[in-house]
Amino acid sequence: MYGSKIVLISGPISSGKSSLASELAEHNFTVAKTSDFLKEEAESRDVDVSNRVAKQNLALSLDRETGGAWVARRVLNRFSEAVRQPMLGTADRSYAVLVVEGFRIPEQVRLVRQMASTPVLHVHVVADSEVLKQRYESRRLRQDINLTYEEAAGHPNEQKIDDLRNEADLVLDTGRTSIEDCKIRVLSRLGVYASPDIRCVDVIVGGQYGSEGKGHVAAYLSKEYDILVRVGGPNAGHKVKTAEHLYTYHQLPSGCRDHSTARVLIGPGAIVNPTNILKEISDCNLGPDRLVIDRNAMIISQDDIASEVKLVASISSTGQGVGAATARKILGRGEETTMLAEACPDLKPFVGDTQVELEQAYASGKKVLLEGTQGTGLSIHHGSYPHVTSRDTTVAGCLSEAGISPARVRRILLVVRTYPIRVANPSTGGTSGQLKREISFSDIAKRSGLDPKVLLETEKTSTTKRDRRVGEFEWDLFRLSCALNAPTDVVLTFADYLDAKNALAYRYEQLTVETQAFIEELERVAHAPVSLINTKFEYRSVIDRRNWH
Repeated sequence: MYGSKIVLISGPISSGKSSLASELAEHNFTVAKTSDFLKEEAESRDVDVSNRVAKQNLALSLDRETGGAWVARRVLNRFSEAVRQPMLGTADRSYAVLVVEGFRIPEQVRLVRQMASTPVLHVHVVADSEVLKQRYESRRLRQDINLTYEEAAGHPNEQKIDDLRNEADLVLDTGRTSIEDCKIRVLSRLGVYASPDIRCVDVIVGGQYGSEGKGHVAAYLSKEYDILVRVGGPNAGHKVKTAEHLYTYHQLPSGCRDHSTARVLIGPGAIVNPTNILKEISDCNLGPDRLVIDRNAMIISQDDIASEVKLVASISSTGQGVGAATARKILGRGEETTMLAEACPDLKPFVGDTQVELEQAYASGKKVLLEGTQGTGLSIHHGSYPHVTSRDTTVAGCLSEAGISPARVRRILLVVRTYPIRVANPSTGGTSGQLKREISFSDIAKRSGLDPKVLLETEKTSTTKRDRRVGEFEWDLFRLSCALNAPTDVVLTFADYLDAKNALAYRYEQLTVETQAFIEELERVAHAPVSLINTKFEYRSVIDRRNWH
């Protein structure tokens, strides 16, 4: 956490002070101007400052009268107010960053430094005289200002501006550097950007062909995190069962409806269906104050959905248009038909820069949960092509889509189910992909003691509601998933499919001996502990063996 600070901005007329302050305001900093303080002083003294000269004369008079202390007092009062107000998206309300622009004499800055009990950063912005004049004259025409540049810059109140340059902690030339780049340098001085050795991101991914139960586990974990991130597209459905109801998340992170009050981010690599995600946003009661969809997320069109009809027939694709939209994001560069989230009117209230959100999270010590979709066995690069999805579903692919460096990762959770599934083969004669040793849910029912009718009713795909196929556990796929994802933890789901008695277990020792032996074998192959065990698809169904939180 970078903590409380006061940023003072000085510089000549038209140097870019206000523009820099505005850029910093986007980081939820409190921004004030010495000109606002001057108006407050004028009102208390019943002085007319309706024109620039009157303002400059009053400021000059106050500086002579107080030695610049009038500004320092106003700054400290405003800072006290800022500390008492919560920063947007921040749980810790005991700190604040106050940015004040418009300092004119060194004494003003010196007094703030002396009187403040928090660190002060003084930034002085400059530019070539010709650049300053051009900017001023341009603004003069737009705002109908009477004074010429020479008259405004020649006022006695402007004569000590250059002296401030010598005392500043940071000098920025806005004639040679953009305001956005100047902002980066200020934020770096403030410590906004966390060191790369801060590892605060946990990632949960599937280790088989999807439908491993990631959503239910992610929802269970979600209450422990400050930021929930989702990537992928609406072709994945993550079903979560609470004590009150059943809900399927298609594009939002699991648990953001009932389990968590965390901020929610949709990464730049995500593929979004505006109509569907807006309904989901409404269902989960999320507002722009809590949800950010990255401006670079790709929008699915009706043409994208229509173009995937043939894939539904050949490989049992979900037909949600995700692959077509992904391809169009690549092939449609420079074409007007390619729409990113920032150009979608319906999503405008939620669109922003998730990278900024993540940077703030790292620096503030927030905990982040990244929820992957589908499974490693469906990766377009590592799965059994062509029976794969349109993206890389490994932890590396998910991190790339979210815009998170691997260096930020703390834990990697690989979710596998006791019996892997694939969607049923299409009726047209194609196949959704191979299962090494396909069995039936009736076989599982006989082995476990579960009701076969309940199994068949339960085993429908979350997105298309199709039947599923099921097979024996594939150890070679599990090992490949471990090699590709390097999990620190394994999550086992559907333990009741091994034995119905496991559904009654709330502690590890209550699992059957055979189930414990299976778990031990998973740990040997993965070189990682099985830290979470989902015993059934019900509320309070996770045996938590983690030694971390």
